[in-house]
Amino acid sequence: MKAHDGMYIGGEWRPAAGTDTIAVVNPADEQVIATVPAGTAEDVDAAVRAARAAFPGWAATPPVERAAYLTALRDAMMSRRDEIAATVTAELGAPLALSGKVHAGAPIAVAGSFAELAATYAFEERIGNSTVLLEPVGVVGAITPWNYPLHQIVAKAGPALAAGCTIVVKPAEDTPLTARLFAELVHEAGLPAGVFNLVTGLGPVAGQALAEHEDVDLVSFTGSTAVGRLIGATAGAAVKRVALELGGKSANVILPSADLARAVHVGVANVMTNSGQTCSAWTRMLVHTDQYDEAVELARTAVAKYVPGDPLDSASRLGPLVNEKQRARVRGYIERGVAEGAKLVAGGLEAPHPTGYYVAPTVFSEVTPGMTIAQEEIFGPVLSLLRYEDEEDALRIANGTAYGLAGAVWAGEESEAVAFARRMDTGQVDINGGRFNPLAPFGGYKRSGVGRELGAHGLAEYLQTKSLQF
Repeated sequence: MKAHDGMYIGGEWRPAAGTDTIAVVNPADEQVIATVPAGTAEDVDAAVRAARAAFPGWAATPPVERAAYLTALRDAMMSRRDEIAATVTAELGAPLALSGKVHAGAPIAVAGSFAELAATYAFEERIGNSTVLLEPVGVVGAITPWNYPLHQIVAKAGPALAAGCTIVVKPAEDTPLTARLFAELVHEAGLPAGVFNLVTGLGPVAGQALAEHEDVDLVSFTGSTAVGRLIGATAGAAVKRVALELGGKSANVILPSADLARAVHVGVANVMTNSGQTCSAWTRMLVHTDQYDEAVELARTAVAKYVPGDPLDSASRLGPLVNEKQRARVRGYIERGVAEGAKLVAGGLEAPHPTGYYVAPTVFSEVTPGMTIAQEEIFGPVLSLLRYEDEEDALRIANGTAYGLAGAVWAGEESEAVAFARRMDTGQVDINGGRFNPLAPFGGYKRSGVGRELGAHGLAEYLQTKSLQF
């Protein structure tokens, strides 16, 4: 076990104001692997003051120079990609292959995209007799989740730094080691002191202090809808900007003309990735009633390949959940699904591994739209199959939750899938297995959030508009 000390504030590691620590647990074996300081309001204040002091100089730095810093940061991430992957696996429990490809690979791509945007974005334009300037908002307070610990930091720090903002990051207490590694990479890349700051700590303490701080101009939060509401209310009372990426209950709509076998196979893989701990996971699979029984059998076969095991074992395709609380939460939803009449096709409550916070990959059939497992975000390896009668019925079910973050549509003709997707109340839809695009805006409708991340739309969240008339 390693006892980490200090917060990254003002370009250096400074001693924490308090003495309390947070234990970091490996979810695969339930052993404490490290401790980090539990930051206080005093630590947050120091970080915000450092960010405020650095803001004028960073905002005045030409965008092409900011782009060069971001490129150096991306290169630093690439040089320590294996270390990033190993760190994520140790504290999150993701299989090592997934950590390398997704948890390290995606944020490297995203960092590169914002380096390019910083150099090419039109921060100024002429409209009639006005010059319109897009200027950095100021100091950003970023509160990030544990499920994609590096990606979510880069998805906020990347556009903030490209825009000319300075930032204070409060990472999730379950995965602070990846955040500390990122701070090391920031330092290695040579970013000016105070431009990026890191305070580890608990949400109700450090997170709340950051959201409430009077010198934070924008709060960017990714996490649960319940906490997002509190942060939104806090920001609203202070009349400060807020960006919220919250929960999801995404629908995977398989139209009758689709390649059913491929759609089910990819759909199961989507839900099982990261042990189901993905806000945009397609956790509701909607299948026409005439194809429903076949889809259930296809799902049963597909999910059998997701064998839970040691994340360091190349044969393991499913790691543990992040902690005991999350495991209990997911098991509670499985119990609720059975109690409400859904049928277990695979998985269930039986522990699939002798140690660790594992939940068996679970598939439910005979799920109806009003069931709890069809309405609430489970955040675990649990898939619900729902049947529909026709396209209007499918659309009603797809749009029939409080969320609207992501989704998928499958059809024989791309145009048919696109036509259906246009009517879905959700922020992002994959057509026939469309690939991840780091330049595409990501964010939700309804209770899935406010604002967008990634690409030019994500950059715009960190800019404010000024017009000069002459």
